[in-house]
Amino acid sequence: MTKPIDVDVWVRGQNDAQTVPTTGVPGDPATWTDHDVRTLLTEMLLALDRAGHPGTEPPPVALRGFSWIVSPGPDGVLLHVEVKMGTVSAGPFAIDEGRLTAMVSRVMSASATSPHVTVH
Repeated sequence: MTKPIDVDVWVRGQNDAQTVPTTGVPGDPATWTDHDVRTLLTEMLLALDRAGHPGTEPPPVALRGFSWIVSPGPDGVLLHVEVKMGTVSAGPFAIDEGRLTAMVSRVMSASATSPHVTVH
């Protein structure tokens, strides 16, 4: 079952970050698959796009051309994504740091040969 996951979005040039919900990812990170991680990354990028371009149609998303890191926190791991437009962070998640890092790595490697044309 999916549940909203809050992500923190900061658009370059703005003074404040905002927390917005994303959807489509199962609530229990222990059950996540690579597909779920792909959905989370996509939703994170779309949240950043909505914050920077409110009221516009969402663009197609290609999972390449950005920096990411999984980092430990006191209550779980965080997933951070950075692009020229800004940054977006999600978590904390109750999942092993190495497992999430491996899943993101696989998703990013698979996306390197994706036919999508929009790069974030």
